[in-house]
Amino acid sequence: MASVNKVFLLGNLTRDPELRYTPSGAGVASFGLAVNRRYKVGNENKEEVCFVDITVWGKQGENCVEYLSKGSQVMIEGRLQFRSWETDDGQKRNKLDVVANNVQFLGKPGGGAGRSMDSFEEEDGMGVKDDIPF
Repeated sequence: MASVNKVFLLGNLTRDPELRYTPSGAGVASFGLAVNRRYKVGNENKEEVCFVDITVWGKQGENCVEYLSKGSQVMIEGRLQFRSWETDDGQKRNKLDVVANNVQFLGKPGGGAGRSMDSFEEEDGMGVKDDIPF
């Protein structure tokens, strides 16, 4: 039986990204994302917010910490990850979060144009892509 674990989210950061490093030196960034859902009940407009924890590995994570801040709008493409653990006092805990494969920067609080994480890795540092065929 086939299965798919793919998530697309469009929302705003609820806090500044935090960067940590694994013992092997891999960077991992984490931040919260608020995703709004608007709907109507009768003639009344309603809105609910879903808060999701996002994890971004490697250079993408480092770029998120450098260029994003609380309130930034992003598009996340990734997968769901479920984790279970037991606390020191024996309580079982579970968490469902999203591991991002791609982060699209859509704008900063107060304006600003969006850019894909991919474009940061392909440029030569002066905003010029290295792979231009002419």
